[in-house]
Amino acid sequence: MDSSNSTGILHDFPPFFRVYRNGKVERITADAETVPPSNDPHTGVQSKDTVVSQENSLSVRLFIPKIKDPSQKLPLLIYIHGGAFCIESPFSSMYHNYLTNLAHQANVIAVSVQYRRAPEHPLPVAYDDSWSAIQWVASHVNGNGVESWLNKHADFERTFLAGDSAGANIAHNMTVRAGVNGLFGVKTVGMVLAHPFFGGKEPDFFSPVIEYIFPAVKIYDDPRINPAGAGWVELASLGCSRVLIFVAGNDGLRERGYSYYDALKKSGWSGAVEIVETEGEDHVFHLFNPDCDKAVFMMKQVVSFINPVP
Repeated sequence: MDSSNSTGILHDFPPFFRVYRNGKVERITADAETVPPSNDPHTGVQSKDTVVSQENSLSVRLFIPKIKDPSQKLPLLIYIHGGAFCIESPFSSMYHNYLTNLAHQANVIAVSVQYRRAPEHPLPVAYDDSWSAIQWVASHVNGNGVESWLNKHADFERTFLAGDSAGANIAHNMTVRAGVNGLFGVKTVGMVLAHPFFGGKEPDFFSPVIEYIFPAVKIYDDPRINPAGAGWVELASLGCSRVLIFVAGNDGLRERGYSYYDALKKSGWSGAVEIVETEGEDHVFHLFNPDCDKAVFMMKQVVSFINPVP
């Protein structure tokens, strides 16, 4: 029989995961039910999965609204899911339904990015996987990539990055990389951050998790985790011209969203940033209750951000 020394809990990070002495990882918040890609009968949105990295078993889920003109070009949205860097996926019913609805309402092609998750794959793996997926998307700029939907219908001059929670953190970092390194033929117009996770100068409820899954850095001084407090050089390099930030009144990360907003405005970045607070709501409420009035209004704001009235 195994002794408690070999099978006991070594690290415990509720409500996310625990690590046992024998190396086993148990996700306390169970992964949500996954759903296959589909042709949605209500919206006409089609979805499919495409492999991005055979080596790392990574895919993206693509969504395309009903195409009325075979030559039609649509805005391109690259979306990065949340989940504390350690739970959820593009294939969960929650994210599948959200991206289906967003592709329909905003009339965009959406690419929902999969990345390898902590703690099995500590940060910065999620950043590197997401960048690889974005580079894969960019490989379709000349119309000769492997994915026909992107070749035929993506308008790379109208590209947006978006994410929620930890995914919003990744989206920010990817937009910085795009600004610093460039993406040939891709113009990142805007970025949408929904209830973004950013760290601060002081520890918080999530600090022990970040310290464990990102062991190689001093998290309070690292611009990937704390862009508002770790110097503004990278913020000034943000590779888009417009940013929309959502915060929720009852969210413990609300103040971090405002700190990011203030730092971005002061950084010397030349774009336009807007912040919208939803009073009385908690973290990522719009994903858990997408039909409530406040979530519907939030969706309309994203749609208007992607498709501004001239």
